[in-house]
Amino acid sequence: MAAITASMVAELRAKTDAPMMECKKALTEADGDTAKAEEILRVKLGTKAGKVASRVAAEGAIAIHIAGDTGAMVEVNCETDFVTKNDMFLALTQAAARLSAEHNPADVAALATLAYSQDGYGPTLEDVRKGLIGKIGENMSLRRFVRKSGGGRLTSYLHGTRIGVLVEYTGDEAAARDVAMHVAAMKPVALASADVPADLIERERSVAIAKADEDRKAAESAGKKPQPEDIVAKRIEGSVQKFLKEAALLNQPFVKNDKQTVEQMLKEKNTTIKSFALYVVGEGIDKKADDFASEVAALTKG
Repeated sequence: MAAITASMVAELRAKTDAPMMECKKALTEADGDTAKAEEILRVKLGTKAGKVASRVAAEGAIAIHIAGDTGAMVEVNCETDFVTKNDMFLALTQAAARLSAEHNPADVAALATLAYSQDGYGPTLEDVRKGLIGKIGENMSLRRFVRKSGGGRLTSYLHGTRIGVLVEYTGDEAAARDVAMHVAAMKPVALASADVPADLIERERSVAIAKADEDRKAAESAGKKPQPEDIVAKRIEGSVQKFLKEAALLNQPFVKNDKQTVEQMLKEKNTTIKSFALYVVGEGIDKKADDFASEVAALTKG
C-alpha cells in the first residue's frame, strides 16, 4: 500500500474541489495513483470532482502577435499578480510573442536565444529575462508558445492577459473573432468530435461504466432490480456523447445564440475554422499548498 502524503491530498483537492477526507479515501483506494483517484471521485461525487479549481496554479501573462497570415501566442509566468501589471514584464511577454511569430523557433529554448534588448539588458531574450529577474526581484519563465502560419487568416482574443485564443480561419473575420471569444468562455478541447483525444474519450467511458456499476450495487443493496444491460449501455454511450458535445468546439451551443451550434453559426457566415489554440495562465502548473497544509497533514496522519 502506497503512503498517502499531505501533498498528494492537496494536489487532488486542487484538481477536483472535493473535500479533503474524500480525497484521502480516493487516494487510499487508488493506492496512491492520482489519476485513478480523480476518476473514483468523479464516480462518487459527480461532475464537481472533474472541475478545475478556480484558483490558477501560477501567475503570468499571455501575449499574441499577428502579422499577415503568421501569428504566435506565448505564456510567460511569474510569481505574483503584482508583476503581471509591470510594464517591463509585459514588454518581455509581447516581445516573446513577436519573436516567436517572426523567427519560428523550434522550442522555448530556441526562442530564448533570439536577439532582443530591453531596459539595458540583452543581447538575447534570455539575457533580458535574467536581467528583469534581478531588477524586479521575482522569478520569470518563458513557459510555452504556439505559432500558426500559411494555413489561412488569423484572428485572436485576449481576456485581459490571463486567457488567450488564436484562431486560424477562412471567411468572415467577425464570425471568426466571435468564435475566439467563444473558445475563451467555453474552453473546448478539440475542433470536432473526431479530434477529441482517444484517451479522454476512454476516460469518460470508464467513468460512466464505473458510475453505472455503483448504481447497480446501490439498487441491489436496496433490494431493487437493476436496470437491464441494454439500458445501462445506452446510458454509458449517452454520457460519452454528452462529453463529446461539450468538448468539441463545433458541437457546442454558440455563446451568443444558444439556439444554434458553433458549426451552424459558421455555416450561416460562410466561414470555416481550420484550427484554434487556447492558453489559460497557469493551466496545468502545480500550485504550492499553503493555507490548508497543516489540516491536510493532520488528516493524512489520522
